[in-house]
Amino acid sequence: MDRVLAAAKAIASARRSRAPLKALPKDVVPRDEAEGYQVQYALHALMQPHVGSLVGYKIGCTSAVMQEYINIPHPCGGGVFEKVVHDSGVQLPAAEFVHVGVECEIAVRLARDLAPSEAPFTAEWVAEAIDAYYPAIEIVDDRYVKWETLGAPTLIADDFFAAGCVLGEAVPRINMPDLRAVAGRAIVNGKEEGRGTGADVLGHPHNALAWLANHLATEGRGLHAGQIVLTGSLVKTVWLKAGDTVVMELDGLGKVEATFT
Repeated sequence: MDRVLAAAKAIASARRSRAPLKALPKDVVPRDEAEGYQVQYALHALMQPHVGSLVGYKIGCTSAVMQEYINIPHPCGGGVFEKVVHDSGVQLPAAEFVHVGVECEIAVRLARDLAPSEAPFTAEWVAEAIDAYYPAIEIVDDRYVKWETLGAPTLIADDFFAAGCVLGEAVPRINMPDLRAVAGRAIVNGKEEGRGTGADVLGHPHNALAWLANHLATEGRGLHAGQIVLTGSLVKTVWLKAGDTVVMELDGLGKVEATFT
């Protein structure tokens, strides 16, 4: 486990100093995705004094457009922390990120725990555990010298670009539209930069949530009541510059806005 902790410390140090991460030293780079997740969990413990407690997860690479863009053919998970969950309308300094980007997402809040002992989970099963949905902006950060060269294990170790989220108004499950048909639009400074539908997220966002619950269960971990899960981007990542205002509009769920000053 020493190499796991050494990798986590190297990533934590880069994050705290906002220094773009180069490839990890050969003797600590995670050898496979399973070890990448071990490093990620060690990183979460190291980061909590700075970003608060773990309040949920993000799921990356859930749509064809994102799998093609990142060149990873399956979903990947990362953590979401208390101090980087924001309300719609937030203004955030662009200088707090190495290179900030945004994604258009459907987020869910869990009404109950999904314990590892309940696995395997299906989309229908996890749907029953949701109490609300949100239009969401996932904030991502390209905090790498060249992410294309790092490989999935290292990107997973560093929470797969996760840098927080912005949530709109909660929509109770009883009022939820057909998520497959929900169209999402990413609008930057009044100009549409991407669009997609809920069906682009593994066929249905609930499939992504089931993937996460099953993935965590293999490691003896569960999801907990009150946690937020970002189910994956409907659009290709939009990279921003200081001064940009972003609005994500999701039909039937509402809209969510943020400005990066």
